[in-house]
Amino acid sequence: MSTNNVSTNGTSDSSNLDAAATSQTWLVEEVVAGLPAVPKTDTQSPVPFFHMLERLKTTKREGWRRFGIDRGESISDHMYRMSLITMFAPESLATKLNIPHCTKMALVHDMAEALVGDITPVDGVAKHEKNRRESTTMDYFTKKLLGRVNGGLTGQQIMDIWQEYEDSNTLESKFVHDVDKIELILQMVEYERVHKGKLDLGEFSWVATKIVLPEVQAWADEVLKEREEFWAGKDHLVYTENVKPDEKKLEQTDEYYGKDK
Repeated sequence: MSTNNVSTNGTSDSSNLDAAATSQTWLVEEVVAGLPAVPKTDTQSPVPFFHMLERLKTTKREGWRRFGIDRGESISDHMYRMSLITMFAPESLATKLNIPHCTKMALVHDMAEALVGDITPVDGVAKHEKNRRESTTMDYFTKKLLGRVNGGLTGQQIMDIWQEYEDSNTLESKFVHDVDKIELILQMVEYERVHKGKLDLGEFSWVATKIVLPEVQAWADEVLKEREEFWAGKDHLVYTENVKPDEKKLEQTDEYYGKDK
């Protein structure tokens, strides 16, 4: 069973499987077969892939939907701001980084979610299963849709960049992982402002403790300071190294983001 359903107007509904359904085998071929138009494969044209990218524009980020934000950001919204943020690395960090490479990585890192959907730590999908779904989807994109485009070189470059992000061994990948987190923290505060303090999204503040690079942590500290000023002493949830989620949520987030910096 797919984590995505497709409505009659072609807009993707990325409601994820619950824990009871995750034992069923997820297959990228089944998801593709359910699309409004099945893309042509093994062609020299990139146009079928261009159409596939539209799903990143229409698939929503799932974490916010749990809080009733149904018209929130899409996956491509998230990746677009990330790509711009990579261009603002402070000099102390920028001199060590290949910034254009980081920007490409920000644009590629969630590409598989066009078919997989935005699986979050609380969706009951184990991290290894999430990785399998995303890996097989990237294989489909880069080999079936792009394998003959430009001799397969562009597809291989995309796959290499995506895998570098997943492995998170290079400084560039660590930076982009941190940018992923700061973008979420920014959006958390922005949604709270839009809802005029009637919506507490502090559950997401835990990701700030997973930021590795001090330059990005400085940005996070500034955003979280803005958040404290916004709440102005009113009751609200905020997680820190000393105030952690409950054991179940902590286990879920640690599986996805790692236990230690």
